[in-house]
Order: sequence, then structure tokens, then C-alpha cells
Amino acid sequence: MAKVSALSDHTGYWLRLVSNAVSHAFARKVAGEQVTVAEWAFMRALHGGEGVAPSVLAGDMGMTRGAISKLADRLEAKGLVARTDNARDRRAHSLALTDAGRALVPRLAALADRNDAEFFGVLSREERHALERALAALVERRGLKGVPVD
Repeated sequence: MAKVSALSDHTGYWLRLVSNAVSHAFARKVAGEQVTVAEWAFMRALHGGEGVAPSVLAGDMGMTRGAISKLADRLEAKGLVARTDNARDRRAHSLALTDAGRALVPRLAALADRNDAEFFGVLSREERHALERALAALVERRGLKGVPVD
């Protein structure tokens, strides 16, 4: 009978274990602000801009235009994002944060910072930098794109 590797024999197991814990804790934190992690990522992508076409946002975030449209609809209903029609092309529009959305982004960013500190603060500075370098190398060498939202 062939030897069957244990789950913990796989680097992916350890990455998923940590990722799930970090992601679920952050999801609980942003839920207190009545947004999801995907909505937070969407809002962060809009932060600092004057208005972005949904197709550009989809490319930047590595999402489909349909997914962007659904997120925009939800955030518009919450009063956090506004659509502006394009005067030159009636079929086109841009997305931008409302005043309420702009006010919320720094609070959500502080939650993200706190979540990071809670999870990765147990590592030494050198360990954390080594982990970040290793993960960045994997992202670059594998050509990974997009914003992780789930």
C-alpha cells in the first residue's frame, strides 16, 4: 500500500490554516461596519480616485465586470458608492466613493491594520519580513494577480 501524506505535510495546508484564521477574523471585524471583505477591497480600490470605470476596476481587482457590478450595486444601496454617467458616452459610467464611503475607508483600514498586528505580531520583525518576502516571491513567480476577496 502506498504511503499517503498527511495534510500537515503540505505547505498549502499551513498557508490555508493561517489564511482562513486571518480572513475570518477580519470578516468579523468589517461586518461590524456593515460591509464584507469584498466590499472593503472594492472601496479601498476606489479610495483616492476621482471616479473609475467599472471595466478598469475589474481589471485592477482581477474580477469580472459582473462581479464589480454586483459589488457596486450593494455599495450604492448602502450609500457608500455613487455612479456618475459619462457625458460623452451614455452607456458608460464611473464609480466613486461617496462622502460616507470616504469616511469609512480609514476606519476599515485601521481594522485591517489591527487584524494584521493581532495575527502577525507574534512573529519577530525578521520573521515577518521573511514571510512577506517569500509570499511576494511566490506571487511574482507564479504571476498571481487580483485582489483576494473570499
